[in-house]
Amino acid sequence: MTGLELLTPPMDETDILRQQLLQAQRLSSVGALASSVAHEFNNILTTIINYAKLGQKGAADPGQKQAFDKILKGGQRAAVIVSGMLGFARNSTNRREDVDLVKLVEEVLMLTEKDLSKHRIQVDKRYHSRPIVPVVAGQIEQILINLVINARQAMTTGGRLRVDVRENVDVGMAEVRMADSGVGIPADQLRMIFEPFYTTKDPDEHGNGGTGLGLSVCRQIIEQHQGRIRVESVIGKGSTFTVKLPLRISED
Repeated sequence: MTGLELLTPPMDETDILRQQLLQAQRLSSVGALASSVAHEFNNILTTIINYAKLGQKGAADPGQKQAFDKILKGGQRAAVIVSGMLGFARNSTNRREDVDLVKLVEEVLMLTEKDLSKHRIQVDKRYHSRPIVPVVAGQIEQILINLVINARQAMTTGGRLRVDVRENVDVGMAEVRMADSGVGIPADQLRMIFEPFYTTKDPDEHGNGGTGLGLSVCRQIIEQHQGRIRVESVIGKGSTFTVKLPLRISED
């Protein structure tokens, strides 16, 4: 070996936290910009939808009517997606409110629909009831998005994501269960995945990988809501994450 070789020292927890803070600041800026763009785009869509309705009424030719039908359906679909983004942006308050859990799950699946479709993942939704839970909507929404993305990343060649929502009045808990058909998590890693800075995701060729903070933060938020999160997994068959939230918050 010739010349001087500079070795990069391993990052300690302080360095990792500093990087995570910088990343969070960048994401915050992008989120504010996206919210502004979504608001303007929503105004444009309103104009498109209204004119499509006018054209639909005045169209005498069947071909023209069919064209206006497609414009209207496309515009309405885009409006639903934009409304979901704006709703997610508005859910930045830390105040707890009574929220329809099924509606929250639907908003998350709508926001992640394109990503799941791109990776050939089918979603099977089963809503056994519509529990109302006192939560900080934005925080629970972020947890569910995290779980959906984790499930998608576990199904590298496509698969199926099953989402169940139910309530158990006897124990006073609502439940969201997400089961994927992915690679699964080894038994010796299951007890570690909720620990800070522990990740099962290997870095790719660009140096991108798991930070080990996602599930740790999820658990902290859920515990602050007096809820619980658990995971079951079988190698080669997939993983199931279950989030339980109280139907009522204890005064203690």
